[in-house]
Amino acid sequence: MAWIFTPRANTVARVVAAGLLSTPVLGVFGVWLYARSPLAQNMRQPVGQPVQFDHRHHAGDEAIDCRYCHGTVEVSSSAGYPSVSTCLNCHAQIWNQSPLLEPVRQAYFADQPIPWRRVHDLPDFTYFNHAIHVNKGIGCVTCHGRVDLMPSIEQVQPLSMGWCLECHRNPGPHLRPLETITSMRWERGEGDPSAEELARRYDVNPRTNCTTCHR
Repeated sequence: MAWIFTPRANTVARVVAAGLLSTPVLGVFGVWLYARSPLAQNMRQPVGQPVQFDHRHHAGDEAIDCRYCHGTVEVSSSAGYPSVSTCLNCHAQIWNQSPLLEPVRQAYFADQPIPWRRVHDLPDFTYFNHAIHVNKGIGCVTCHGRVDLMPSIEQVQPLSMGWCLECHRNPGPHLRPLETITSMRWERGEGDPSAEELARRYDVNPRTNCTTCHR
């Protein structure tokens, strides 16, 4: 009598069963990988701006201090965006006929702010204060990377809760003297204060409880 199923069918059945059982696990693992990927965290994706502003030229070649354009970074939770008048302090005199600066001129004559686009966009349920970080010795480059090498600003850190907590639990490697807070090239040298000394000098006691960021 002929068999309805050959011995090979057992192997096929095992493979199918294993596939069905592993599909949910692989799906969860895939979602987990995606959530931690640069794509999901908006990393390394240059954000276009209404004005073609090249940080390589301004922050790099001209060595313009970050605080010139982001003037509230030391006193406010927000670093602030450059106003029309900030741009025209220079560009009313140099490159004042450049077509690249037409959006700035239009904003000036319309008495409207330049509609800059946010690059580092934290969720609404997360609170971040720029002032407390820079006044405790955390340099701009720690979170924003080498903006002096970027034609268009892009996010280089994940800005995830785990990434923030890692620094809050061990801030020492990221501390620097306040006079170097905006330097893109500073590295701790032999004569520089140690991380422990800077932590005492600036009274660095980062919190890790939930209400620090979720208020």
